[in-house]
Amino acid sequence: MRIGMMADAYKPHVSGITHYIRLNKRALEAAGHKVFVFTFGGLEYEDDELNIVRSPGIPLSDTGYYFSLRYTRHARRKLQTMDILHVHHPFLSGRLAIRYARPFGIPVVFTNHTRYDLYAHTYLPVLPEEISTTFIEAYLTSFCREVDLVIAPSAGLRDVLRNVLSVDAPLEVIPNGVDIAPFRSPGTPVPRSSLGFDGSHVVLIYVGRLGAEKNLTFLVRAFAGIHPAYPQARLLLVGDGPERENLEDQVRRSGLEGKVVFTGMVEYSGLPGYLAAGDAFVTASVTEVHPLSVIEALASGLPVMGIRSPGMEDTIEDGVNGFLSPEDMAGFTAKLARIVAEPETRRRMAEQARASAEPYAIDRTSALLIQH
Repeated sequence: MRIGMMADAYKPHVSGITHYIRLNKRALEAAGHKVFVFTFGGLEYEDDELNIVRSPGIPLSDTGYYFSLRYTRHARRKLQTMDILHVHHPFLSGRLAIRYARPFGIPVVFTNHTRYDLYAHTYLPVLPEEISTTFIEAYLTSFCREVDLVIAPSAGLRDVLRNVLSVDAPLEVIPNGVDIAPFRSPGTPVPRSSLGFDGSHVVLIYVGRLGAEKNLTFLVRAFAGIHPAYPQARLLLVGDGPERENLEDQVRRSGLEGKVVFTGMVEYSGLPGYLAAGDAFVTASVTEVHPLSVIEALASGLPVMGIRSPGMEDTIEDGVNGFLSPEDMAGFTAKLARIVAEPETRRRMAEQARASAEPYAIDRTSALLIQH
């Protein structure tokens, strides 16, 4: 089968979606399919994989995204030879999929990777938040009716699409996959001494973008709340993003320098080593639909501390492979303290964490995708 994946951004831009597309492409190609990625920008970037079809666009500041309303003639001709199109962003790529595929009878599948309704003001910052949210919700509902199948990566997101956005299109739950092998067998962990930690410390690790939508100020406040009682606790923030300066300032004002460590951007191949240096994974995000970083942490044998929300509740079972709390500082801090204070609880949940990551292996999820 000739499969065209359509995305508003691809490598060298780094995100959970671009990483998933790369993994899924590789798994589908290993199964004998021919997979193309249609995207914008990065014309000077030397791809290390075949069949990446790029069209020029106007760069949107330093976001890694480009704006364009059309593909090149070469891209359009190539796209029209596909057996199916898989859209990963509903706006630019989604509209082009409908425009270019419909005249040729090519089926279009859309995976909804993001709570666009919660990020509305990010996508339409010039509009008042109430208007931008209403517009995004109306657009998504309409767009989903135009495609042949909508895929939700989690049951929680399926419920949001049905009950909040009133999506009445054909809808299936197919989780995004992860290459769990490097996380199960990470090789040599990053030495704790290189991070300023030692064996007596309980290292809580977050991996991901340092953006406002990740609710990291909440996480740092919770850590500041437990640290006086549990001075052995350390917080490691792996990644970079626009909130880094604000977070560093918050750490300084809280007197947590040396207790909270920022690594900056880390190559994806290095993440298993960082996770292997941790004792538990922590996140306060409430906007995840299927958090791949959480699954990678589970595969690494780390219990996860998170907030009840669609996506998280589909992945973490409270008290089994981690802890969940409401978005309430007292409740979150109480369970965070347990993660630090109870090594036997961490050990028990770590065993369950590894097992709970298995259903998300990329080969399995890619096979499920083809079945639909």
